[in-house]
Amino acid sequence: MLTILNKEFNAFLNSAVAYVVLGVFLVATGLFVWVFPDSSILDYGFADLQTLFSLAPWLFLFLIPAITMRTFAEEKKAGTIELLLTRPLTDGQIIGGKYLACLLLALLALVPTLLYYFSVYRLGSPPGNIDSAATVGSYLGLALLAAVFAAVGILASALTRDQIIAFLVAVVGCFLLYSGFDSLASVLDGSAAYYVSQLGIAAHYRDLSKGLVDSRDVLYFLSVVAVALQATRLVLRSRNW
Repeated sequence: MLTILNKEFNAFLNSAVAYVVLGVFLVATGLFVWVFPDSSILDYGFADLQTLFSLAPWLFLFLIPAITMRTFAEEKKAGTIELLLTRPLTDGQIIGGKYLACLLLALLALVPTLLYYFSVYRLGSPPGNIDSAATVGSYLGLALLAAVFAAVGILASALTRDQIIAFLVAVVGCFLLYSGFDSLASVLDGSAAYYVSQLGIAAHYRDLSKGLVDSRDVLYFLSVVAVALQATRLVLRSRNW
């Protein structure tokens, strides 16, 4: 699995995809957090990174499928998928290596944003006047969100040999998981609205963003990842049916 991980991650670094994804993410978050007057920290005067943590999921919604769309679709189109699957590797190792490479690249995009935290920490009045617990929870939520989106993207790529179709399927799937259940819950009342909203990512992400790291929220994200990766494994096994 580590061999696949190393191969896939190096392939990303040798292509324009990684640099476009990192560049778009950092430029967009930088503009919204520091420059645009309606969202800039410098304008609204509160020492927090809510702008970053509200914007990042929507950027990941498009950027992570752009990373994952080539994982299996390109192998199928090039005719190398059969060669890969006949090697002395299990389906789990192949999927795990490709998945971890995509997730690692997505998490790499978050590392430079730590400068935003240290900048806001120093700019606060007094210095350090920022809710660090909520910030840590939000970063954890973003990491888990990226894990889910990467798993959904891997599944979408395994379903087709066309990268564009894989991208579109992944975007739709991630959107439904992130916002679809919240939208459905908004037209319901009472306990039904609560339980429906709990099926989506947004409710659990909001809880983590408050600094409340609940094991149920973490378990939810990990469960969705496990289901998506197991579904990918079933898709690959279907070649034997």
